[in-house]
Amino acid sequence: MHDYSNIDTSTWLAWDRDHIWHPYASALSAPEMFPVKSASGVEIVLADDRRLIDGMSSWWSAIHGYNHPVLNDAAQRQLADMSHVMFGGLTHAPAATLGKRLVDLTPPPLQRVFISDSGSVAVEVAIKMALQYWIAKGQSAKHRLIALRNGYHGDTFATMAVCDPVNGMHHLFSSVLSQQLFAEAPQTPFGQAASDDDMASVETLLREHHSEVAAVIVEPIVQGAGGMRFYSADYLRRLRALCDSYNVLLIHDEIATGFGRTGKLFACEHAGISPDIMCVGKGLTGGYLSLAATLCTEDIAQGICQGEAGVFMHGPTFMGNPLACAIANASIDLLLANDWQGNIQRIERGLKHGLSPASEIPGVADVRCLGGIGVIEMAEPVTMSSIQRRFVDHGVWIRPFGKLIYTMPPYIIDDEQLAFLCREIIAVIREEQAQ
Repeated sequence: MHDYSNIDTSTWLAWDRDHIWHPYASALSAPEMFPVKSASGVEIVLADDRRLIDGMSSWWSAIHGYNHPVLNDAAQRQLADMSHVMFGGLTHAPAATLGKRLVDLTPPPLQRVFISDSGSVAVEVAIKMALQYWIAKGQSAKHRLIALRNGYHGDTFATMAVCDPVNGMHHLFSSVLSQQLFAEAPQTPFGQAASDDDMASVETLLREHHSEVAAVIVEPIVQGAGGMRFYSADYLRRLRALCDSYNVLLIHDEIATGFGRTGKLFACEHAGISPDIMCVGKGLTGGYLSLAATLCTEDIAQGICQGEAGVFMHGPTFMGNPLACAIANASIDLLLANDWQGNIQRIERGLKHGLSPASEIPGVADVRCLGGIGVIEMAEPVTMSSIQRRFVDHGVWIRPFGKLIYTMPPYIIDDEQLAFLCREIIAVIREEQAQ
């Protein structure tokens, strides 16, 4: 058994540099890595004992912070019974309970739950559900998808095909991806009624292509990795009506927005609508283990199973992992046991107050906040190699991309920690812009 404490940090950092490929990183010139020793609460502790206030919730997943006693206890209790068992032909209480919880928490039309092991897979499953549904209905011509520009849905093949084809991260693969249809991203800000101009692009695509379109897929309210854009809930209401009118399914990718991040438990609640298919992940286990789920209506589930195959044609090895499901149930309990809406409102107030001075800094194009999301958009892309180290030197963990410096802190962050986080973000931007 490895005792990692006996391995010198410089030794395993060298192993990391020589053998590990990090996300969106080059193998030719390894980017600087900051070695982590532990994490607790809202703090990440580096190998040299520096403590960083985490502003990223580990890519938006660690909503309860780190090393939480309730989630630790749930993991230990489940480990005593079983960490994993195949889900084909077998079932268990953690998965059945999680499915019931998700059905109870999401809008009523969503009644069936497919539990998978990552957000990208959950979206793959959603796309596959939509396609198999229409095949089962004898309408196999409905095989294309409409997505929004500036959208992001994952890094696997079907998900890459519905990410923004020009400004997204996957244009290199455009020649081998399935060719989908893209509507202009909504321009109406959150809190305002969508204009007819906003709806024109998607309405035109539906009118002209509905006979070949299986579904429209969107990130409700917040377009995440495609630009951290907040848009009108009215757009979603009108899109729901258009999909109904043209007999097209609606998929909501709630992987980043689910479990309270925008101020509602799920972002579609801002619009008072339900999709036909919904994907959740990230915060589902509080950042402990990779787990995701795809929910659909009973009509879709029954329709698929009345087709030629008789079953839904998907089944991941780690589907319904008992350990992850047990922690997810505990994470949901933990979220709902407190005034989570009041807490998100508190964080939103703190972000608005703390980040507002950025609007006075030359080079800042926009400052915007919604729920537990704070965004500073720069006029020009940031220099990652420089700004990342500055954030660490200032005692915060922030991971910008492109022109965006943003934060999605853990829900347990207190007012003093939140003020420190915002203050240091502002200080780093001022230092960068002064160069």
